[in-house]
Amino acid sequence: MVWKDVVAELRTKERFSAMFTFAIVVVVVFNFAFELRDMDKSAVGAGVLWVAIAFAGVLGLNRSFAQEKEGGCLEGLMLIPVDRSVVYVGKMIGNLLSMLVTEAVILPVFMVLLDVQVFQPLLLLTIVLGTVGFVAMGTLLSAMSVNTKTREVLLPILLFPLAVPVLIAAVKASGIVMGGGSQEGLWSWLQLLGVYDVIFLVLSALTFEYVLEE
Repeated sequence: MVWKDVVAELRTKERFSAMFTFAIVVVVVFNFAFELRDMDKSAVGAGVLWVAIAFAGVLGLNRSFAQEKEGGCLEGLMLIPVDRSVVYVGKMIGNLLSMLVTEAVILPVFMVLLDVQVFQPLLLLTIVLGTVGFVAMGTLLSAMSVNTKTREVLLPILLFPLAVPVLIAAVKASGIVMGGGSQEGLWSWLQLLGVYDVIFLVLSALTFEYVLEE
């Protein structure tokens, strides 16, 4: 499942190009806005980064099951003689890889434009943990909304309220790292991210079978 998604994306680059372009536009727009307002970039950099990641991620998640739907492959996924949670894990890993590649490309641009150091181990850990939680819930909701006529609108409406805890924890942890804050506070947010990741992964894997059948 993961290999299929990777090969399909390498051939078309449809999701990556859309996610990358959108993320870059968000970072550039915020950069000019903050320059005009003379704001402290290190204080707002975490928010800018996660706005770009979250909205670019929604674009990629929207295409995750849409490609299967347009190609008539959803029925084929349901006929695979494995537990449905395996299908979920495969799609989730494919979406995760897509987002991580996009983040790896936009981070240098983010660093140059906002003059914020991003290549720090703790910040990279925060980005990975936040992305896992976001993708875990987003993959399930993408499967849920794919059969609706307004899936492009429905997915963000469903996803963002549920992803608020992950995004808040990720922004707080990222801000602490960028600003050189207390490590004690940082680990609290990282632990919260880890807990949400586990909860979202388990719940999504357990309920994916019913979502796919519907």
